[in-house]
Amino acid sequence: MSSLHGLVGQDLIRVTETAAIAAAHTMGLGRRKYSDHVSVEAMRQELDALPIAGRIVIGEGERDEAPMLFVGEELGADKDNPDALGVDIAVDPLEGTNLCATGDPGAVAILAAAERGGLMHAPDIYMDKIVVGPTAKGRVHLDAPVAENLRNIAEAFDRDVTELTVAVLDRERHEQLITDIREAGARVRLIGDGDLSYGIMASVRGSGIHAVMGIGGAPEGVITAAAMRCLGGEIQARLTPLNEKQRARVAEVGIEDVDRLCQTQDLAPGSQILLCSSAVTGDRLMEGVRFFGGGSRTSTLYMSLAEQTVRFVDTIRRDDDSSPVIF
Repeated sequence: MSSLHGLVGQDLIRVTETAAIAAAHTMGLGRRKYSDHVSVEAMRQELDALPIAGRIVIGEGERDEAPMLFVGEELGADKDNPDALGVDIAVDPLEGTNLCATGDPGAVAILAAAERGGLMHAPDIYMDKIVVGPTAKGRVHLDAPVAENLRNIAEAFDRDVTELTVAVLDRERHEQLITDIREAGARVRLIGDGDLSYGIMASVRGSGIHAVMGIGGAPEGVITAAAMRCLGGEIQARLTPLNEKQRARVAEVGIEDVDRLCQTQDLAPGSQILLCSSAVTGDRLMEGVRFFGGGSRTSTLYMSLAEQTVRFVDTIRRDDDSSPVIF
């Protein structure tokens, strides 16, 4: 099989950069649906030009819900070539649509890619998750009491529980979880949107985030798992369908045991996983898109499992060749 990273790795950076720039033009306008639309459109156009036979396994929804980047959509310049490199792709063209709309930090354009079958096809429902980095890998369990998990994480970091910070989506469903974390002595970083980005932060020492807990989107869980494979972190998760219709949807995508505890490698089993995330609005890891008179500057996080590399890519695009580059 051809090496995935050797053929398309550099191109993926351009894909997420383009989507981030498109979204950044709408930053702070309060038009979350429009921001999402332009980022989807930009990402699809770039993906469709890649020399691959691509297939969307995590996207904007089913065909009847999304006109572009829908689950099952085939794209790429070689999509009709049976001998072309087959790539499964999980995308979130704008994670943090609300953050982009309000101009708050943390919005990103992100995608993961792998060989065929390398990423789980998760339905667009909720998923209960716990995410930790390499330091605490193997020390937590999704079904363990919150206080026990926090004690184990603290021991792994050789610090007190009071020095831990846990990211949790600011949702009513997490009221008890937030209480349990605080009663255990840890600090809570409430986030309005974007648990995927915080999962990546939990795997990077110095980010100030030691774990992510709570219920969020299953598609984001798969992309988080791809990042954990590249960074050496861990995610444990379980699908949480809210009704019979969602349970039926789980069965439709081929998942037989809806109550199964999924490990990192269950969600992202591939051996050639790539992940690319470009900041729209800046966070602790990357600066957001910056515009100057003749172009733009982007910050991108690129990871390759096969190469065991993590790169921070700073790109200046010159839209007007008569304008000077501004550092």
